[in-house]
Amino acid sequence: MPSVFKAQTNISPFIVMDVMRAANQRAAQGGDVVHLEVGQPSGQAPSRVLAAARAALDSDPIGYTEAFGLPQLREKIAVHYRHAYGTGVDPSRIAVTTGSSAGFLLAFLAAFQPGDRVAVAAPGYPAYRNILTALGIECVLVPVGPASRYQLTVDVLEKVEGRLDGVVVASPSNPTGSMLNAAEVAALSAWCEVRGIRLISDEIYHGITYGAPAASAAGQSEHAVIVNSFSKYYAMTGWRLGWLVLPEDLVRSVECLQQNLFISAPTLSQLAAIAVFDSYDELDARVAAYARNRDILLNELPRAGFRKLAPSDGAFYLYADIAELTNDSADYCRRMLAETGVATTPGIDFDPLAGAHTLRFSFAGSADDMVKAAERLRNWRK
Repeated sequence: MPSVFKAQTNISPFIVMDVMRAANQRAAQGGDVVHLEVGQPSGQAPSRVLAAARAALDSDPIGYTEAFGLPQLREKIAVHYRHAYGTGVDPSRIAVTTGSSAGFLLAFLAAFQPGDRVAVAAPGYPAYRNILTALGIECVLVPVGPASRYQLTVDVLEKVEGRLDGVVVASPSNPTGSMLNAAEVAALSAWCEVRGIRLISDEIYHGITYGAPAASAAGQSEHAVIVNSFSKYYAMTGWRLGWLVLPEDLVRSVECLQQNLFISAPTLSQLAAIAVFDSYDELDARVAAYARNRDILLNELPRAGFRKLAPSDGAFYLYADIAELTNDSADYCRRMLAETGVATTPGIDFDPLAGAHTLRFSFAGSADDMVKAAERLRNWRK
């Protein structure tokens, strides 16, 4: 008798998580692994965050917060926008979320309807297209490359056929680390605003840059949604905490969605995160370490045969064109892990169109790991 039960079948995996599982299985079996696959800061959260969490466990009931989060934390985030970008953001428009992952889900649910068309860069963060697809929203993959520095610019979007209801842009980008400059962010915000296209600006790698600071879409458009996270610059990945800066027309919708889907973000994480805004000394030291790791790989990867690298202006990734080496990046990364112990992510995770000949290196780990990985890859490629 055929089953009457149905399962969601049109959602692709988040392949980097599959790679991490394979790497962990190798390590559990006694194999040596150098992790260059996951975009996760190494080490613990800042010391003040840890101290705040310990104090909260002793003194706070750790119950629910209001749906948009602790007022103290939302005020801290608003102050951050004044200091970092010179932009005033009313705390009433800030929603604290269970990581940026929940932030994207809430933003997409509030901003779009099934059948809407949303432009996403290819290569780009796979969860954009996977969440949009799960919600019945058409993900319009827009190929980007060296000509636009792997970014969705106004010139690129002008060439997209058919109507667009939304645009998701990330600067710095995952997987390339490329950035839009301030003028490009302003132009893109204005282009979307004039056309009634909802701009979703992924800013989770702000703070991790290697030249000019990243420009925010906050204050550039009345209708843009800003997504940010405590995971990357703030080094609180497993605490599962992020935030949205919402336009007025989406505030109540997102609040109702949050109430029903998540109630509120984790309270202990929120209490601890208040202290992260007093931790810039530790956080900036981490960015300096990422910069050193980046320099190591930029120097060593070409010597191992990885010569075509996207511009890494921010985040902690290098995206390599490996068309001269393979037309199957998934198999190439599997062989690399099996034969060298170096775990990397195949480009098909980020680009269903051309990712079969690209891969991503994460340099969020230690300098020793970067040196070790480079040496193994040089020997492997001899």
